[in-house]
Amino acid sequence: MRLMPLLLKSVHWQNVNMKYTSLFFLFFFISLQAASSNELPLYSTKYDPMRDALQDGRDAIKLASATNRLILIELGGDWCKWCHFMDRFLKDNPEVKKELHQTFVLLKVNVSDENYNEEFLKVFPRPYGYPHMYITKSDGTLLHSKDTGQFVVNGKYSVARFKEFFRLWAMTNKSLHG
Repeated sequence: MRLMPLLLKSVHWQNVNMKYTSLFFLFFFISLQAASSNELPLYSTKYDPMRDALQDGRDAIKLASATNRLILIELGGDWCKWCHFMDRFLKDNPEVKKELHQTFVLLKVNVSDENYNEEFLKVFPRPYGYPHMYITKSDGTLLHSKDTGQFVVNGKYSVARFKEFFRLWAMTNKSLHG
């Protein structure tokens, strides 16, 4: 008689273990999907002279339209010291980076001797320096040209200046989308 309760107890623990194992794998796969859905498009992550800026621009327009965001076009290149400073600044200030990507679809466009992307840039005003930013509507219509030197305070990028910039453009975007 004692063997039966032991067997039932063993079967019970196997069921519990299977449930926990199943739940573990379920959460594991959900977290993988969430991580992949939060990944940025390649055109938002680096300057690449081999990329087609016109195609990347079309892709950014599609994403911006689908997500009701503006587009922030960032001109620069691997040769650009301040571009690296900005990348490091965003990495070191995740709240700023999060706000950037909530407000804008970021499109990094390479400008270098290898590829100046003249065809893409011919519709924009001349940049003041690098990195340089253009803000467009989700349909690609130019709204603003921005010298990133205006974000610098005491030789460093300013969290407060970036956040104020994002706040203003988030409000503008809301008024554009009603």
